Amino acid sequence: MIEISNVSKSFRRKSALINVSLKIAKGTITGLLGPNGAGKTTLIRLMNIMLVPDEGYLKYDGQLLKKDHLKNIGYLPEERGLYPDMTVNEQLNFFAKLRGLSREEASLNAKYWIEKLKMSEWSHETIQSLSKGMAQKVQFAVAVVHDPEFIILDEPLTGFDPINVDLIKNLLFEFKEAGKTVLLSTHNMHRVQDMCSHVILLNEGRIVSNCSIKELLDGYESDRFVVRYRGTSIAFANALWTDFELLEQIEIQEGLIEAHLLKRGDKSVDDLIRNLQGHVTIDSVYREQPQMDHIFLDLIEKGNIE
Repeated sequence: MIEISNVSKSFRRKSALINVSLKIAKGTITGLLGPNGAGKTTLIRLMNIMLVPDEGYLKYDGQLLKKDHLKNIGYLPEERGLYPDMTVNEQLNFFAKLRGLSREEASLNAKYWIEKLKMSEWSHETIQSLSKGMAQKVQFAVAVVHDPEFIILDEPLTGFDPINVDLIKNLLFEFKEAGKTVLLSTHNMHRVQDMCSHVILLNEGRIVSNCSIKELLDGYESDRFVVRYRGTSIAFANALWTDFELLEQIEIQEGLIEAHLLKRGDKSVDDLIRNLQGHVTIDSVYREQPQMDHIFLDLIEKGNIE
């Protein structure tokens, strides 16, 4: 859907992006991660033709990116931009027509999203009278009201309660199933691991990693284990010796204790089982899945650049 080739961008001699090349495949939800100042906002603005690169080029669906493609792109900026004196319905109609829809198409699409996002009861209220969460729903609807094929969302879940977080998450999965492409920029590593199939990591204007979540996780092995056992906590702790550090343990049901461990050195799960046998009854042992935030920090510290 999007191809970025050897793109660089600077502001007053300060480099925001340095020779960035990447592809975002159709029908995927891709996470865009990076610390403040990494270049995420600059990259997003280039995709929206709000900026042009100093070097390199961008393609949309195989063609050089141009203004005509904007009708196929939806954008929810981190800096929210709604007209406070407009009603919800007026807002959606206005932005739909800005993206090239006819008056009739804009009206139909606005009605659809008002119902889809459960905004009917307050669709005739002005933006300035809405709560932050309600206004956030409108902002999301504005980004998708013209039925775009490529949707760029910058911190889309900010301000939502858990019910509306689930609503938006389910919509993103629906977009993916419909063959649409979503780029999700966020600081929330858990959201990326939970929702995205691919991830782009940026740091200091360079690509640190660009691959599928599975490829990223497969390249990292967690040094933490979880053990569920029956027996005394004292016997369990003694059986660990100095091979594993006990981080915490809780009784999850009567007689069944879950313990979280950190391995030391090159100890394996087989070593752990051998240590425990004869001291407690093992219900299950597994290695914790690596967490995205740990992987990201490790990549940044190592300075791995693709």
